[in-house]
Amino acid sequence: MNSQKIRINHLSVEYRKVQALRDISLEIVPGKVTGLIGPNGAGKSTLIKGMLGLIPSTQGEVSYGNQPLKQQLSKVAYVPQRSQIDWTYPVTVWDVVMMGRVRQTGWLRGFSPSSKNKAKEALMRVGMSAYTNRPIGQLSGGQQQRVFLARSLTQGGEIFLFDEPFVGVDHRTEEIIFDIFQELAQEGKIVLVVNHDLGESITNFDHLILLNREVVAYGDRQSVLRAENLERAYSGRVRFFNLEEDYDDRRTQCKRHPR
Repeated sequence: MNSQKIRINHLSVEYRKVQALRDISLEIVPGKVTGLIGPNGAGKSTLIKGMLGLIPSTQGEVSYGNQPLKQQLSKVAYVPQRSQIDWTYPVTVWDVVMMGRVRQTGWLRGFSPSSKNKAKEALMRVGMSAYTNRPIGQLSGGQQQRVFLARSLTQGGEIFLFDEPFVGVDHRTEEIIFDIFQELAQEGKIVLVVNHDLGESITNFDHLILLNREVVAYGDRQSVLRAENLERAYSGRVRFFNLEEDYDDRRTQCKRHPR
C-alpha cells in the first residue's frame, strides 16, 4: 500500500499578471478520493497545472515523497478538461488508450503484448471494449470520458488527476467513473478530482478541498461542508438544505441562488 503524500507548500501562481492562487498549503493523501471544489475562477484547474509544473509558480513547492512532483511525472496520470482536447483529431479509441503506454515503451518502439493486454483490460473496465476501432470524435461525451479514463488506467501510475470528468456525461458513466475512483483509492493510489457539482455526487468523495484562490477548508466532507466555509468560498451564492451530521446517508442537497 502506497503511503506517500503529495505535499503542497506555500504555492502561489500568477496567470496573465493576475494572482490565481495564493499561498496554497495542504496534503493530498493516498487511499482516498479527494474532490477539489470551489466557484468558477477559483483556481481549481490552475492548482493541478501548477502542481505538475505545466504553468509556472511565483513561490512554493509541490513534492511527492521526498522529491518534487514535476520530476516524477511518469507516476502521474492526468486527464484535462474535455474542452482542452481536439476531438476532431483522427484517432481511434484504441489509439487513445495505447497513448497511455508510450512513456513506458518509447515513441519509436512497438507495443509489447503486456501493454496491449493492459489496454484491453482498461477498456473492459470502463465498458468500452466494443468501441475499439471507433474514431474518438464519433463518441458521446460520456464515452469519450470513459476512453480517457481507460488511457489513464493503462499508464499504471500512482497519482490520478482528473479535471472536471463529469461534465457532459450520463448518469451511468458517472457511476462507472466513481466506482473506478474508489477502486484506485483502495489500491492505495492518490485520486484528485476537480468537481463543479455540489449536489448528491459530492457524497462520493472521501476528502474535499474547498478553494477560492486560497484554501478555504480541506479534510473530510463533514468538516469542509460547513455553512461558514461555503459562505466564504461562494460569497453567499450557495445554500445547503437538510445538511446532515452524517453525510453517508447521501441526502445532502444544495441549491444555487440566482445572481
